[in-house]
Amino acid sequence: MGAEVQTAPFIAHLTGFVDELRRRGMVVGPSNLIDAARAVEVLDLLDRTSLREGLAATLLDDHLHRPAFDRLFDLWFPAAPGARTVVDELPTTEDGEVDIAATRDALAALLADPEADSDGRLDAMVAEIVEQLGRYESVRGQAYSAYQALSSIDPQTLIARIAAAMAGGAPADLEVGTEPMFRRAARDRAAAVRAAIERETQRRMAGRNGRERVGQYAVPSLPENITFLTAGAREQAQLRRTIDPLARLLASRLEIRRRRAHRGAVDVRSTLRASMSTGGVPIDLRHRKPRPGKPELIVICDVSGSVAGFSQFTLNLVYALRQQFSKVRVFAFIDTVDEVTDLFDPRNDADVGFGGDAKAAMHRMISTARLITRDGHSDYGNMLRGFVDEYADSLTHRGALLILGDARTNFGFARVELLAQLVERARHAYWLNPEEGRDWGTGDSAADEYAEVIDMFECRNATQLAKVIGELLPV
Repeated sequence: MGAEVQTAPFIAHLTGFVDELRRRGMVVGPSNLIDAARAVEVLDLLDRTSLREGLAATLLDDHLHRPAFDRLFDLWFPAAPGARTVVDELPTTEDGEVDIAATRDALAALLADPEADSDGRLDAMVAEIVEQLGRYESVRGQAYSAYQALSSIDPQTLIARIAAAMAGGAPADLEVGTEPMFRRAARDRAAAVRAAIERETQRRMAGRNGRERVGQYAVPSLPENITFLTAGAREQAQLRRTIDPLARLLASRLEIRRRRAHRGAVDVRSTLRASMSTGGVPIDLRHRKPRPGKPELIVICDVSGSVAGFSQFTLNLVYALRQQFSKVRVFAFIDTVDEVTDLFDPRNDADVGFGGDAKAAMHRMISTARLITRDGHSDYGNMLRGFVDEYADSLTHRGALLILGDARTNFGFARVELLAQLVERARHAYWLNPEEGRDWGTGDSAADEYAEVIDMFECRNATQLAKVIGELLPV
């Protein structure tokens, strides 16, 4: 009974942690929770590394969710409340201030020592860096900033000093340790200390403000929930890693829809003939032999400015689904539209395109295709005029039209009537807009006008995009 009383609070805490994972968008089923509860029975709960790995192994199905999981784990299972007890203080100047250069050298020497993690010296130094270099006074009292602490030690400069120390020289001797092997290892150690400082800062702020409030800004979004228009370089790299698993999921969904849709029309004569055995009641419907055919897909994408990242991601996803279509043609524009299908064909260049470096493919497309003939700003009206004049025949009753862009015309002519002509020619027509729906029609946005003649959908992140493509693309 006593063991049950002691275990109950931890199980309740574990259940709360799982609820938070679900609230963040991670799929954790009841069986995962049961496995996690069984795992903690045999894990040393005082060993946070074992506990973290055990819970990750039982609760996570997608390795791309690991960064968010780790931050939530640190909030729900902190090392200890309050400040750490530190024996060794940071080096100081004659004025009693922290000697930044000496601190950086001492940290580099410590990071070069493979035993630093096991004996706790690194954690102690990180705690002191946060205490002395990351502390500041806010309107609500004492607070801590990971950015302030990291700016002081300058991780980029730290890399060279760590490499020098690993090579056997003094951290200040930057000529030593220039070999790539030492530089790679030093980058990994610098990244580890950056993460340690962020964790320590987060731990202290959670003790001050509560984990719910800190979690609002400290826990990264899941890759599939990253907003396309605000994604930085690191976030875009995370987004690209979601393409293949997302494409496999969507391909299976499209295949199921295609099988269901291609059963064939009811064969009345065969059905009536079969109903003779049931007294003329057509219980068993007979269908004509289906004639499956894959639809064509025409994609027109805006590759200017901030929407280029959204277009690049969507084009990669569409190309990953190319086997679901008989033909995929891609047209791009900034102020003028041009076909760029060949530029994204990996058969032409194995290292560039959807099958290789998508970023290089986008750069080559912008530099070689005829996309700018005016002022270089998005011009949807001129794009529509050019597409109607040169490429309207590419749309057929078997094809689908997919337009990617924010519909911001830079106060040019929207030419909605031309869009209506394209919609009329295509069997299906959809517009995917990376802006939030409430911003449509504001400023220079013509989204509200275009939405009157074409089905327009908000696609601000990969989750929304997958839902739209999975439900709307023709089969």
